Amino acid sequence: MKDVFVGNTEYFKSVEKVVYEGPTSDNPLAFKFYDPDKIVAGKTMKEHLRFSIAYWHSFCADGKDPFGNATIDFPWTDPDPMQSARNKAEAAFEFFTKIQAPFYAFHDIDASPEGDSADQYVKNYHEIADLLKSLQDATGVKLLWNTSNLFSNPRYMNGAASNPEFSVLTRAALQVKTSLDVNVKLGGLGYTFWGGREGYMSLWNTDTKRELDHLGMFFAMARDYGRKIGFKGNFYIEPKPMEPSKHQYDYDAATAIAFIKEYGLEKDFSCNIENNHATLAGHSFAHDLQVCVNNNMLGSVDANQGDPQNGWDTDEFPTNVYDTVEAMMIILKNGGLHNGGLNFDAKRRRNSTDLEDLFIAHIGGMDTFALGLEIAQAMIDDGKIDHFRRQRYSSFDSGDGARFEAGKLDLKTLAALSSTFKDEKISGKQEMLMNLVNQYMFRSR
Repeated sequence: MKDVFVGNTEYFKSVEKVVYEGPTSDNPLAFKFYDPDKIVAGKTMKEHLRFSIAYWHSFCADGKDPFGNATIDFPWTDPDPMQSARNKAEAAFEFFTKIQAPFYAFHDIDASPEGDSADQYVKNYHEIADLLKSLQDATGVKLLWNTSNLFSNPRYMNGAASNPEFSVLTRAALQVKTSLDVNVKLGGLGYTFWGGREGYMSLWNTDTKRELDHLGMFFAMARDYGRKIGFKGNFYIEPKPMEPSKHQYDYDAATAIAFIKEYGLEKDFSCNIENNHATLAGHSFAHDLQVCVNNNMLGSVDANQGDPQNGWDTDEFPTNVYDTVEAMMIILKNGGLHNGGLNFDAKRRRNSTDLEDLFIAHIGGMDTFALGLEIAQAMIDDGKIDHFRRQRYSSFDSGDGARFEAGKLDLKTLAALSSTFKDEKISGKQEMLMNLVNQYMFRSR
């Protein structure tokens, strides 16, 4: 990445390039734990964590919620929607370089105005994509992934690829096709599908089998088109159980993986896992990450957290180090994020209205994952937790246990072996392990 980019206007004048100052620094605009060049297990923190900035939350979310109007003013806003989009792009790349983020992600209509017609949509999108390409070239920042917003426009009130009206499918296809064209132009590493309206509100008026078949066909068409035009990255499905739909077809990681395999998409598709979506499904962040790793389906990560007192998607910046330690343990054992990254699908709170708050929020998230990385690697290097886990399953490593795992026993033989069964309790030592986690996290204090 090249040094700080400033376009025709400097939008974040009060903020210089954010640098590492260490845990004793009192500067809110400095990293305390994220040192991009620090080596952890043979790679820099920057290489491990692959941070990405979400265009939609950082440069579009104005604090509006169901109960109140916008609270956040954006200095790049212009009465002309296309000029607004140009200004926004320059502001975004100024931010990316000042926060030292190597990647970004966006929805189509985050980056460019939809316009009044399909032709205008395509024209606007490509014009802004050309600008984004020039900004990428000037800064070295790369596109982690892009996606199409197939949920905001009223046309998608009954879904996009799962809509009962065929004409809506065709409009969704235009958006996905154009987004893939733009992705190839920008050298994107992935493409994400988030099915906010791909689901149902009532079974009384829904043919779920037919809708799922249409969704599978649509994804296969997108894959085929992407490969035809030279897209070499992965397609991602981002699971979420509900909101806005009552029940979304990509409910959680296990559901999305089953869908991917059911429709023969496993060579090209994997999952983009979001912490807040996992918790809305009744799981932990680590659970959905582990399910993906077990199935070789972890593609990328949306790095945020939810509020346990709220039953909706609050998209908060990650500050829970316990979450990031567990997440990074799983990611490190997966060999890293490969082509994916940690995308901050997170937004400022609506009362955090200073422009510098956008930096402070991201700094906190980056520091939180940096802590998670270092602590998780220390646990792996020490090996105590991994050793305990292996020992817990050691009865399957030899003898009849190993024969069972190898598929060399039938049920009759297995039942006969019960004569050797010893009726005794073997502790799982959960409290000991949790205490050990605390030792790793706080032993330097």
